[in-house]
Amino acid sequence: MRTRTKRKYHNFLKFKRDFQKYSIHKARSYELVLHWLKSRLSRNQFLILSGVLVGSTSGLAGVVLKSLVHYIHYFITTKVHLEYQLLFYVVFPFLGIVLTTLIVVFVFKGQDRKGLGAILYEIARNSSIVSSVKMYSQIIQSAVTVGLGGSAGLESPIAVTGSAIGSNFAQTYKLEYRERTLLLAAGATAGIASAFNAPIAGMMFAFEILLTGVVFSDFIPLVVAAVCGSLISRIFLQEDVLFGFHSREAFDYHNLLYFLILGVFTGLYARYFVLVSQRVDHFFHNLRFSRIQKAIIGGCILSLLCLLLPPLFGEGYETVKLLNDGQAAAVLKNSFFRYLDFENFSVIIFLAFVCLLKAFATSVTIFSGGNGGNFAPSLFAGGTLGYLFAMICHAVGLTDVPVTNLVLVGMAGVMSGVLYAPLTAIFLIAESSSGYDLFIPLMIVSVISFLMARWFAPISPDLRKLADEGKIFTREHDKNILTLLDTSELVSKNAQIILDDAPLEDLLNIIKNGKMNTFAVLNQQRNLVGIFTLDDIRPFLFNNDLQECLNLKQIVKAPAAIIKETDQMKDIIKAFDETGTWNLPVVNSDNKFIGFISKSSVLTSYRQLLKEYS
Repeated sequence: MRTRTKRKYHNFLKFKRDFQKYSIHKARSYELVLHWLKSRLSRNQFLILSGVLVGSTSGLAGVVLKSLVHYIHYFITTKVHLEYQLLFYVVFPFLGIVLTTLIVVFVFKGQDRKGLGAILYEIARNSSIVSSVKMYSQIIQSAVTVGLGGSAGLESPIAVTGSAIGSNFAQTYKLEYRERTLLLAAGATAGIASAFNAPIAGMMFAFEILLTGVVFSDFIPLVVAAVCGSLISRIFLQEDVLFGFHSREAFDYHNLLYFLILGVFTGLYARYFVLVSQRVDHFFHNLRFSRIQKAIIGGCILSLLCLLLPPLFGEGYETVKLLNDGQAAAVLKNSFFRYLDFENFSVIIFLAFVCLLKAFATSVTIFSGGNGGNFAPSLFAGGTLGYLFAMICHAVGLTDVPVTNLVLVGMAGVMSGVLYAPLTAIFLIAESSSGYDLFIPLMIVSVISFLMARWFAPISPDLRKLADEGKIFTREHDKNILTLLDTSELVSKNAQIILDDAPLEDLLNIIKNGKMNTFAVLNQQRNLVGIFTLDDIRPFLFNNDLQECLNLKQIVKAPAAIIKETDQMKDIIKAFDETGTWNLPVVNSDNKFIGFISKSSVLTSYRQLLKEYS
C-alpha cells in the first residue's frame, strides 16, 4: 500500500513538472494530456497509443496528398484538356517541375533532401531525428509535381511525411532511439497503408526497407499504425482515388509457364529502369547550370514525352486500370497512334514505347527538380509490361493467356526488382486486387525479379553509395553498429611522444612520469617515425652500462599498422585483428601524428552502442 502511494505521488510530481515546463512554453492542451498519460501508462501501452496517434495523423497526411493531386488532375483535365489538348501536355508537366524547384529554392531555402535514402540516413546517422519541415514540405512539393503531370509517384513522399510525423512525435515526448525509430517506421507504414489501402503491404515496407539492419522486438505499434492509416483512407477517399483492381481471373496452374517467363522479363526491365535512373541522375548532376535552368530543361523533356505518349502524364494508375479492364483502345485515344489502322500492332508498338520511356520520364521528373518516387512508376511499368507480354502471346497464336493476371503480377514483379522489396510488392497487389489466390504467381514473379536484381547488384543502386560510405544500415547488424563509431572521438590525444633527437634524460623522464605503455617517436615536423613500448626499453632501465650507449634509434620500431583519421571502423577492427596489437597510432591526411586508438576503447564504445541500438 505504501509503495503504491509513493508511486502515485511520484507520478503526480512528474506530471506537475511537465505541466509547469509546458505551461511556460504555452504548450497545447493535448500535449499536456499526453504527457500525463505517458506518466501513467507503461512503456508498451504508451507505444500502442503513440501508434494510433502517429498512424492516424500519417494516414490523414496521405489522404490530403492524394486528394490534392486528384483535385488538381480533375481541374486541369475538365477545364483545359478537352479544348486545348496540345497545350495541356506541353504546359502542365513543364510547370510542375519548374514550380516545384522554385518552391524548394525560395520557400524551403534549397533544402530538398528527398526520397527514402534521406530517411535511412536519419535512422543510421542522426538517431532517427527527422526535420519537422518534412511533415509538410514533401506534401507541397509532390502535389505540385505529380498533380501537374510529373511522371512520378506519391508513395515515397507520403512515406517520408509519415516518417517525419513519427519522429517528431517521439521527439516531443522525449522517447529514446529505439522508440523513435519504431514510431518513425510506424508513420511510414501508415502512409503507405493509406496510399494503397493495404495495411499488410505498409508493414512489409517498414520491415524490408526502413528497418533494414535495425534490431527490435516491438511490432504492435506498426500493426496499429497500419490499421489506422488504412481506415483513414477508406473513410475519406473515394473509390476512384484508391489504388484498387476488381477484375481478375482465377489462378490456373496450367499457366505457370507464362508467369515464369514474365518473371524474367520483369527482372530485366527492373534492371533497365534502375540503370536509366542512374544515368539520368548522373546527367543532371553534372550539368553546370543552376537549379532553375535544370528544371527548365527537365520540364521541356518531360512535356515532349507526355505529348508523344500521354500515359506518361502523372502517376499512370488510370492507364493500368484501363489495361486491367481490357480497354487498350482508350489508352491510345489521346496519342498519335490512334490514327494507325493496325489495331493490335499499334497497341503493341505503343505500349513498348511507353514501357521504355517511362523510366526516362520518371527519372527526368525526379532528378531535374521535381519531387516523387518510384513506387507508382514501377507499378505502372509492370502493369504495362504484363499487358504487352499478353498481347505478344495473343499475336503468336496463344489464346489461353490470363491477361488480367499478367497485368497484376507484372506490377509486383517490376516493383520487387526496382525497390528490392518482394514482400511489399506481393502483399500490395494481393490486397489491392483481393487476389489472395494469386499468391503463387505473385511469389514466383516477384522472387525471380528480386533475385535477378540482387544478381546484378546486391544492394539497391539507389542506396549503394550511402551504404558504401557507411551512412545507412545494411542487413549486417555488426557492421551497422561499427559505422556509428567515430574514429576521431576514440583517439587518445594525450599520447606520450618524444622527438627522435631527444637526449636520454628526456626519454627517462617521460617513462618515469608517463602512465601509458606505448610511446610515439616523432620528427621535428611531427611526422610519425615509429613507436616503442616499455617492454622494448625495460632491459636498459636497470643497467647503467647499457644506458650510456642507449640510442633511441635502437628501440624505435615501425608500428604494426597505421590508422588514418578518415578510416572506417570496420577497417580499424580488421587492422587490430590482423596485427594482434591493442594500440595503434593515428595520423591525419598530412601524416601528422594525432594520437593512439586502443582496442579496448573501441570495444567499450561498441558495447554501449549495442545496448542502445539493439
